[in-house]
Amino acid sequence: MSSAPSDDAEVDEPGAGTDAGPVASDDVELELTGRIRTASNASFLARLGDVSVIYKPVAGERPLWDFPDGRLADREVAAYLVSEALGWDVVPRTWLRDGPLGEGMVQLWQDVDPEHDAVDLVPVDDLPDDGWRLVLEGDGDDGPVALIHEDTEALRRMAVFDVVVNNADRKGAHVLALPDGRRFGVDHGLTFHAEHKLRTVLWGWVGDPLTASEAEGVARVRSGLSGALGAALSPLVTADELEALDDRCDRLLAAGVFPEPHGPMPAVPWPLF
Repeated sequence: MSSAPSDDAEVDEPGAGTDAGPVASDDVELELTGRIRTASNASFLARLGDVSVIYKPVAGERPLWDFPDGRLADREVAAYLVSEALGWDVVPRTWLRDGPLGEGMVQLWQDVDPEHDAVDLVPVDDLPDDGWRLVLEGDGDDGPVALIHEDTEALRRMAVFDVVVNNADRKGAHVLALPDGRRFGVDHGLTFHAEHKLRTVLWGWVGDPLTASEAEGVARVRSGLSGALGAALSPLVTADELEALDDRCDRLLAAGVFPEPHGPMPAVPWPLF
């Protein structure tokens, strides 16, 4: 999970720009306070002054056969930059900096609502009447179950974001529901591959038209790739991946609808959560 500043922290709210504010300075000591044992890569809870963050050192990244070694942190930052270009606050503020275990990704911690999940697995007989989208049905230990997610603007935008960045790992646990109603996506190391790798639990809008604001956000990303956004992304992802990002924006805008699963890859990550 990702991370949020304390109430009295003197930093801007996530989404206030690509500048991470005073806490982004390496002059502020990064103090480790705990480790997230359930994470697949080394992930630590930490403090920057009064601000709570998550820290993922590059040295703790597990090698993968289909993504370059030591570049997951770069992709997390690249995902944040695309989120900012979209203008939707999909990703909490994220940046690279040095730490006790070397350079890594740092992200503002978000305190989630313990009483609510934006993505859920429920018995088929208990499907809610409205406000949710059905993704798939399957067999659970105690009978048929359904994977569902909220039918909200915030999650629609996250689904569009995932298509744009080619997110290969949008698990249910990577969708954070905050008590104030905001929704954040986290864990974006497996993004931006030049080949199609979209795996997500947010398939509930397949075939639905993009709204005008959704199309405008994608168009902003496409336009930005020839300017400041492209310049900021170029040290973080490869030239082929930047070209593929541009192509995905073009295809999504030309289609004008949420895409359906295609290709040999599984359409959803495993485990789902």
